Amino acid sequence: MKAIISEKNGKRLNRFLDWVIYMAGYSLALFLVDMFFDAFEVDNVAYYFIASIIIYILNKTIKPIVFKLTLPITGLTFGLFYFVVDFLMLEIVDIVLLRHFDIYGIFWGIFMAFVLAIVHFIIDEIIVKPMIRSCDKK
Repeated sequence: MKAIISEKNGKRLNRFLDWVIYMAGYSLALFLVDMFFDAFEVDNVAYYFIASIIIYILNKTIKPIVFKLTLPITGLTFGLFYFVVDFLMLEIVDIVLLRHFDIYGIFWGIFMAFVLAIVHFIIDEIIVKPMIRSCDKK
């Protein structure tokens, strides 16, 4: 498996490697949020990665449907209800991973979803995207 693939437009990073880098970035975001919140607990490093994969799958399948259903409420709250949708995705991960991924309390969970979105955005912009761009240029 090649890490960098040549195309007509130039070179790009292998899509699987690109996906793994994004999952590692989201795992890092989960780890950082876990460090700062007592209302959130993950057993070990493997469950950060598993939770990231589940969140990725939920974000690609269920979240767009839930977002479209809650669009009027999200519009009325000027986008703040979107973090409730994020919290629902985290609750689904909590249900799937049972005792290995725990969120204690709905209000802390919504606030944690807000902080997780910010941390993930920062990690994505500062670490992940520059890493992928540097591999694409080579």
